[in-house]
Amino acid sequence: MNRINDGSNVWSIILAGGEGNRLKNLVERWLGYHKPKQYCTFVGTRSMLQHTLDRADQISAPACKVTVIARSHRWAAWPQLRGRPGSVILQPANRGTAAAIFLAVAHVRACDPKATVVIYPSDHFVYPETRFVEMVRATVLASQQLKSWLFLLGVSPDGLETEYGWIHPGQHLGWMGGNRVRAVEAFLEKPDLEKCRAAIAAGDLWSTLILAAGAESLWAIGRHCFPDMIRLFERYREAIGTSQQGTFLQAAYAGIPQRDFSSDLLARIPKQIAVIELRDVLWCDWGQPQRIVESLRRIGRPPAFPLRRVAGLDLRQDEFIPQPMAG
Repeated sequence: MNRINDGSNVWSIILAGGEGNRLKNLVERWLGYHKPKQYCTFVGTRSMLQHTLDRADQISAPACKVTVIARSHRWAAWPQLRGRPGSVILQPANRGTAAAIFLAVAHVRACDPKATVVIYPSDHFVYPETRFVEMVRATVLASQQLKSWLFLLGVSPDGLETEYGWIHPGQHLGWMGGNRVRAVEAFLEKPDLEKCRAAIAAGDLWSTLILAAGAESLWAIGRHCFPDMIRLFERYREAIGTSQQGTFLQAAYAGIPQRDFSSDLLARIPKQIAVIELRDVLWCDWGQPQRIVESLRRIGRPPAFPLRRVAGLDLRQDEFIPQPMAG
């Protein structure tokens, strides 16, 4: 089966509103102008956003998809979204990941309050996609069985990443599709090198922010952590589909403060979160040129951008020979 099909509705939420500032220098040297990284094709023929959309459509029906973009990115987004089913929401401003997620959840609840939602950042690299989709499916099934929990995918670290969020797993909860499910004891956001070493020694995982949860459960947690934000989005939800939708969205964003979903929500409610380790998949948040090159080098795919001139790395295209995946 390509999609979950057990009588419950699964919706995909695609986060594509970031500015891509960490790769701004690389992209400008490559293209001659800035383009947020999720709209760039670093390898092959699809952008990072297009890869994410295609993966999501293997989990949920293509029409059951909400993509959140920045209003200022329409020029880059529309050519890649044209003709695709699903809803596209234009954020009036960037207010952080929490606002983007709950804006999308408001749309899902307006259509199907009993839905299960899967959240996907649009700037992550995963390989192979088939195995990744299997793991997301297991996460969705887990969230449908334990409806009050949020289920995250975590990754076993292979380096000291100070720009990532880290998860400290706790007790064993069970198995889902052959994958171990553990409770989360704590989150560690962007630690220094010393704390990274301690996290690796403790068996901590990187957080991917790929998450499955019931829409109602997630909304209730949002009401607890961000009461003012959720009140604004409740008013907006009542206007969805009416002529006043745009006005209410603009008003909501005028009153929403900057909030990060990981540090301002997940870190506050670890006892309501479980983690499944993403095994046999190469995952990377492509926030640095070196990460892009290293990921593609491991799978034997040369990048689309000139290595020396753009990335400033002393490598040749013919050095990209596939390396064995760690099991």
